[in-house]
Amino acid sequence: MTATLLRHAVAERDPAALALRPAPARATTDADAEPALRVAWARDAAEVREAQALRHRVFAVEMGARLCVPAGTPPGLDVDVFDAFCEHLLVRAEVVPGEPGPVVGTYRVLTPDAARRAGGYYSEGEFDLTRLRPLRAGLLELGRSCVHPDHRAGGVVLALWGALAAFMQRNRLETMVGCASISMRDGGHTAASLWARLRQSHLAALEWQVRPRLPLPVDELRQDLDVSPPPLIKGYLRCGAKVLGAPAWDPDFHTADLPLMLRFPDLAPRYRRHFSA
Repeated sequence: MTATLLRHAVAERDPAALALRPAPARATTDADAEPALRVAWARDAAEVREAQALRHRVFAVEMGARLCVPAGTPPGLDVDVFDAFCEHLLVRAEVVPGEPGPVVGTYRVLTPDAARRAGGYYSEGEFDLTRLRPLRAGLLELGRSCVHPDHRAGGVVLALWGALAAFMQRNRLETMVGCASISMRDGGHTAASLWARLRQSHLAALEWQVRPRLPLPVDELRQDLDVSPPPLIKGYLRCGAKVLGAPAWDPDFHTADLPLMLRFPDLAPRYRRHFSA
């Protein structure tokens, strides 16, 4: 996961990329369960750094990931070369009503045009995406998704997904892809067992399947554990997502990464209505 730092590139992005951003949206939840949430796209490098700080807290501090950041990166940030080409979606929790609060959830989004400028998709470092070539014109990549540990009741993820659905409709993008991570703290047995289960129920058609560049050695691991998908993966599957193939092993993040794809035309009707609203 080595990368070269592109400083301030987000703040200096061309107007065409800036035009992709939808207007800020607002989502609220029960005040007793969670503060009001404000959803918007990062407007400058400072806001991107807020997302990178949250990512560092979740990935490095909480999960123990070994982040290979570029030389000169300020401490406490998760940075890689793709950040400069991505749009960064932020969810803020209002501490003071009417005032923007801290970032508690984030996604980074790589559009087809931005992927061409970046030289490809982040996922291509983990998977051979050759079979997805016919979809590239409308292929959106999601990555670096994370939610602050104090805000994982569900409202933040729904707010993120609602904004993503609006973004896709606005820009006539039909397909989302990304890597969903599964912890390997148990040596990978949970990930192998989950793959064995999902390949029977949620595997994509052969023409969309991809191959991991560094496969998780599932044949050497237990595949009979009674496991359930993590909440985020379960949410994707309920929406209609498909697993594109066997998991890759990410030694830096110490995770097994499942390639997932969700096509907007395949989005379950109830979720399409919810996100459109």
